[in-house]
Amino acid sequence: MADKTEKQDLAWRAIGGLAGLVTAWAAKKVIGFAWEKTTGKKPPADSESLDISLGEAIGYAVVMGVGMQVAQIVVARTAKKRYNAWKAMRDTAQDTAQEISV
Repeated sequence: MADKTEKQDLAWRAIGGLAGLVTAWAAKKVIGFAWEKTTGKKPPADSESLDISLGEAIGYAVVMGVGMQVAQIVVARTAKKRYNAWKAMRDTAQDTAQEISV
């Protein structure tokens, strides 16, 4: 039984890792687009550049950090909920199949 649990944990880690990568990429694009529409400027590419004001660099860092974290939380929780529902449905189907075969 421990082997089955380890395989499920490995599957969840793979799904979670892939979801995390996609979420980070998508969130960066969405936040950058929103920043450009709101401020009328492209997002700062290099926050250490002296061509960008300190306020703008800090503002973008805060917006990006909060936005990325919120996106990660929402996607991770949704993915976990769906994975658990799928796992419960699969386990129920296996139990039912075993009862029928007996």
